[in-house]
Amino acid sequence: MSDKKMVDIVHRVGIKATVSKVYEALSTVEGIAGWWTRDTSGISQMGKTIVVRFFSPEEKELGSMTMEVKTLDPGKKVKWTFLAGPEEWIGTDATFDLHQEGDYTIVLFGHRNWREAVEFTAHCSMKWAIFMMSLKELVETGKGRPSPHDIKIDNWN
Repeated sequence: MSDKKMVDIVHRVGIKATVSKVYEALSTVEGIAGWWTRDTSGISQMGKTIVVRFFSPEEKELGSMTMEVKTLDPGKKVKWTFLAGPEEWIGTDATFDLHQEGDYTIVLFGHRNWREAVEFTAHCSMKWAIFMMSLKELVETGKGRPSPHDIKIDNWN
């Protein structure tokens, strides 16, 4: 076992809604399609896989990821492990820890266990922040900004 520290992307966002409403947006294929990418398919059950595909506004495919659903703890946690996609993502985990603080559900998001911090990590961190805001919009207003309607940040998306 190496002593090398893995790299994590982390974000915290407060969503003015119940924990159960936020959990539904994170734990269902329909929910994920409402904030991350419209092209989401698969089965959101522990041990099953979900596939997300990303397209440009001109409908050119930009990439896809396959993730195994590792944890579905209602109102508390969702965890995925990436099985396919960009090389840097394979074996990494996305975690969404939820708790209520007053009128807000706090989402502590992590894209964990990157082997190293590279320029692509910085790109993904910014994109995850964009998608966390899309999640917030979806739950609070009923309409998110999933790909391909997300905010474009650079020439990689």
